[in-house]
Amino acid sequence: MKKEEVPQDKGLLESAQTKELTYAVDENGEYTTELSSGWDPKTIALSNAIKDIEERVANAKERVQKNETSPIEYYMELHKMDLPILSSYVGLWQWRVKRHFKPKNFQKLNQKTLQKYADVFDISIEELKHIS
Repeated sequence: MKKEEVPQDKGLLESAQTKELTYAVDENGEYTTELSSGWDPKTIALSNAIKDIEERVANAKERVQKNETSPIEYYMELHKMDLPILSSYVGLWQWRVKRHFKPKNFQKLNQKTLQKYADVFDISIEELKHIS
C-alpha cells in the first residue's frame, strides 16, 4: 500500500493515543515505515478475539466453581495458553496435564508439581488452589 493510503481509522489505538508502525511504499517505490492509528477490520477482528478469550476464561472459571475442572484449566485460559504450550512450560506430557484438569487428580498433586504450575502462571500455590 502507498504511504498516503495507510489507514488512520478511529479505533482502540487512537483511544489509547498510540500508533502502530506499518510498512508502506513511498513516492519513489521504496519501502518505508508509516504510523497508523488503526484500521477498522483489524480493530473488529481484535475485539472479537478478545471477547472470545474473555468468554473462555469465564467459562473455565464457572467450571472450576462447579468442580468440573481444576484451576489449572482456568489459569491456562487466563494466560492465553493452550494444552501444548502449557505442557511444554511445565515440562510434562500433554496427557498428564490434561489429567490434572480433573479435580480429583488435581487434589492429589504433590507440592513440586503444583509449584511448576504456580511458577508458569506466576502465582503462589495457594492462589493456584483457590481462584478468586
